[in-house]
Amino acid sequence: MTDKLRYIAVYSLPALTALSFTSEGVLTLVPVLYIFLMLPILELFLKPNTRNDSKEVAAIKAKDAWYDFLLVLAVPVQYGFGLWFLFVMREPALETTTLIGRISAYGLMCGVFGINVAHELGHHPNRFHQFLSKALLLTSLYTHFYIEHNRGHHRNVATHNDPSTARLNEPVYFFWFRSSFQSWVGAWKLEFNRMKRKKRAPWSLHNEMVRFTLLQLGFVGLIYSIFGGSATLYYILSAVIGFLLLETVNYIEHYGLVREKVSEFRYENAGPEHSWNSSHPLGRVMLFELSRHSDHHYQPAKKYPTLNHWDGAPQMPTGYPGMMILALISPLWFAVMNKRVAHYRLQSDLNKTTGIELN
Repeated sequence: MTDKLRYIAVYSLPALTALSFTSEGVLTLVPVLYIFLMLPILELFLKPNTRNDSKEVAAIKAKDAWYDFLLVLAVPVQYGFGLWFLFVMREPALETTTLIGRISAYGLMCGVFGINVAHELGHHPNRFHQFLSKALLLTSLYTHFYIEHNRGHHRNVATHNDPSTARLNEPVYFFWFRSSFQSWVGAWKLEFNRMKRKKRAPWSLHNEMVRFTLLQLGFVGLIYSIFGGSATLYYILSAVIGFLLLETVNYIEHYGLVREKVSEFRYENAGPEHSWNSSHPLGRVMLFELSRHSDHHYQPAKKYPTLNHWDGAPQMPTGYPGMMILALISPLWFAVMNKRVAHYRLQSDLNKTTGIELN
């Protein structure tokens, strides 16, 4: 029962966002302080939980509707808070701290609910869940993620063909621009290629990127027509915060890790050693196990409560919230992570030479 209830902790974020929307001044910053101050400090003292479920328990969890319900619930919550955000941002004479607090609070919602939950739903074979994934991504104005992540990133991860894999000594601020732009371009290329294979007109509504673009423009236009220019600007800023959170997560997930070429046209298969893993408990529950990223890339079809810890995979020194803060201080990030990259590259080479497999 504890396992089933712990993911409710994710909904502490909308609870604190409600506090932000109903407060003014410093209190509106509570959601940001919670995610990026309190959680990282706590995770410095909490040991990683590396326990894996048995195959029998994992099979039960994979079929348990409760875990899917927590994901589906995120859709009305995200849209409801988005509408609430637009109303509270029209209040007259909001001071700067209040503006920053509320924009960042909904920005966190866009990152955690609008993109992270969409990521999990987008990997489900269920068409309805895939539709909900796209609906959530719309709130963060990042619908192209659905195409590029599922059809591009998972194929090209840990290679220079993947925009979402950060390179050694690449600062996160440069990565933001490179990854977000190249991912958008990559999604267009994937759809143009799909249209070519299906013998469809590239700029027709059969092209999902055309539909996504029109949908996002219509969505922003609707907000502008109802709530005005200022509220629209604030909403866009929140969406930007949301997808920058995603790109920061992308940055820490694969930083410096590379797959070797086994032929001119093919790389070695992606394995647990090509993603940074974290089994720190708070980051795990707050992001629906996204931090068990090594297993996710090794077996993308697995649902979040069934993801495993891999002892031999590259391990982060702390959880995702703390690692995201560390990434923003590039010299410190390089000092901590570059030696770990070197260690795991060497370990990977030794594993291949000796034939020892990760476990």
